[in-house]
Amino acid sequence: KAKAEKAAEDRIIDALVGTTAGQATRDKFRQKLNRGELADTEVELDLADHTSPFQGFDIPGQPGASMGMIELGSIFGKGARTKKVKMKVSDAYAPLLAEEADKMLDEDTLVKAAVSAVENDGIVFLDEVDKITARSDVRGGGQVSREGVQRDLLPLIEGTTVSTKHGPVKTDHILFIASGAFHVAKPSDMLPELQGRLPIRVELRALTQEDFAKILTEPENSLIKQYVAMMATENVILEFTDDGITEIAKVSAEVNASVENIGARRLHTVMERLLDDISFTASDRSGETVIVDAAYVKHHVGDLAQDTDLSKFIL
Repeated sequence: KAKAEKAAEDRIIDALVGTTAGQATRDKFRQKLNRGELADTEVELDLADHTSPFQGFDIPGQPGASMGMIELGSIFGKGARTKKVKMKVSDAYAPLLAEEADKMLDEDTLVKAAVSAVENDGIVFLDEVDKITARSDVRGGGQVSREGVQRDLLPLIEGTTVSTKHGPVKTDHILFIASGAFHVAKPSDMLPELQGRLPIRVELRALTQEDFAKILTEPENSLIKQYVAMMATENVILEFTDDGITEIAKVSAEVNASVENIGARRLHTVMERLLDDISFTASDRSGETVIVDAAYVKHHVGDLAQDTDLSKFIL
């Protein structure tokens, strides 16, 4: 990194005083550069042009046919072509540093390190594996296709060599984790061979009211913070009280228990229904403050949570 920073600094100085300037002049400008005195000075730089003159396209009926064109474009588009760009010294440092660092990287070494990391430390997460599980009491064309997908997964999980554009990758030491709701099918409906290759089973408990409250408040980009920020764009102040958050969590847990348990996704539907009116009228309510407390939540979604037939369609 230090070499890349030095090279980027040299290129900025070259753009400022030219490549033929004396060492004393270069040292003087280097000191000014380090002190930030030249941050607003505009310079013209030759930056690598990574745009490709070729555009990829798909051939109907052959989804992979575009790969050859894309690779050809990348080969011709990454030569020694450069483009002149005018920018301030303060803005020029980042692209120059990235360019110099890229020159110092050995792509073959990177690829070998990446393949080794995947083979020895890789984790593959197979989500919704229950969707490829055939029910034992139902047989049909769809069930046969699901079984075929399971059989395709067998060698991957057991350990095989997969061909990639970066070379062969062995899956012998890759950790495979599969998950599924299994509302319809059961884990025992999976192929016995696949069950044997996934020996450790963990049953997760359903989200509780307390879990929903934490999801609403603790994440950096929680739903509540998103809605507050979105309403702020219309100059509407949206405030959630503690009892309001508790009531939202309670409604979400009750609907999950009485209708269908879709986990934390329930919060999206409850919040959308709760703030439906505000979202559509926010442009006409500039300067207002809306407080979402327990009474507000009960008024807008409380009744719906009690009526399971209605909540199927609205929540």
